[in-house]
Amino acid sequence: MKMFSRRSLGCFGLLAATLLIGNNVVAASPFKVSAAAQSGTVIEVVLNADHPERYTVVKGDTLWDISAMFLRDPWLWPEIWYVNPQIENPHLIYPGDVLVLVWLDGKPQIIIQREGNSEKILPGVRVNNSDAAITTIPFDRISAFLSRAGVASKEDMQKLPYIAALRDGMIAGAGDEVYVRGLEDPQVGDVYRVIRQGDKVIDPETNDLLGYEIIYIGSGTIASNGETAKMMLNDTTREAKEGDRVMKIDTLPPLNYYPRSPETETEGQIISVKDGVSRIGQYQMVLINRGLEHGMEPGYVLSIWQPGAEVTDRTVSRSMNNKFMLPDERIGILMVLKPMEKSSYALVMEAYSEIRVDDLLRNP
Repeated sequence: MKMFSRRSLGCFGLLAATLLIGNNVVAASPFKVSAAAQSGTVIEVVLNADHPERYTVVKGDTLWDISAMFLRDPWLWPEIWYVNPQIENPHLIYPGDVLVLVWLDGKPQIIIQREGNSEKILPGVRVNNSDAAITTIPFDRISAFLSRAGVASKEDMQKLPYIAALRDGMIAGAGDEVYVRGLEDPQVGDVYRVIRQGDKVIDPETNDLLGYEIIYIGSGTIASNGETAKMMLNDTTREAKEGDRVMKIDTLPPLNYYPRSPETETEGQIISVKDGVSRIGQYQMVLINRGLEHGMEPGYVLSIWQPGAEVTDRTVSRSMNNKFMLPDERIGILMVLKPMEKSSYALVMEAYSEIRVDDLLRNP
């Protein structure tokens, strides 16, 4: 099997590599690559036994799904992805792209063929719209939650603009007008969300108060501006009332990032789960006690562990003092999507067993 130097693999190298597609590429055994140069960590990257040699991306694919086709551990995608500097937006993948597995310097790499011929991967050949690129996960299922959910301190909440009065009655819903004070230079047509302070968020490790969950009430559009602005409520999930806070619509986190392991050793816990259920499964949103101040970034992947229980060894002795701890059990994988100052919202990507609040988090 021929090998290609990554340094010399330009357009010609890509063409040469793709000419080898007919050769059988078989992952005979796991191989090791340097995963985090900053920490010097060496990790094991393992190809799936039934990995494809080439795959044509279709609409609806996600990067996580594609990575899982090739790799046992999908968060190691950056280790096999070849970033070609000669194409626009080399980190993005589009429907119609052909992903080809080749071997470079003894390591597998995924390269892109576009428009059916790798020779066409030239600057300016195709203008790519980043909005058309596939996303890491199916964001259409969770985008509304990500744009609405959040954690804030009581002080930050009290600094926000607020509903000072309702035009009619004590509560308001969709189609009703309310009056807002504290907005900075509001413009007619600006859209805001209406929120309310929710439950306390407590760090299960330190018992520290991390803030308060934000309750989404609805959204509204400025109908007239001024020191006291009039706002028409567009939609509501519950009744709005005086004292509810008003803030700009959150910008969604980037949709096209690589799933990857944190660059430093990370440990944490699950604080809560969306909708307040106690048992958590695949594709449920959870809140964890690690955030921006801990180095969290969108796309970081953490493993989920069930703490080992304390049991009594009754074989050697029936004494109640003869106790020991069972080992922790790895029960799932989650991906950080929306890091905040002290906490983050994350999506459970894999669940091998029932996941619960307070379960432990570690590097994958």
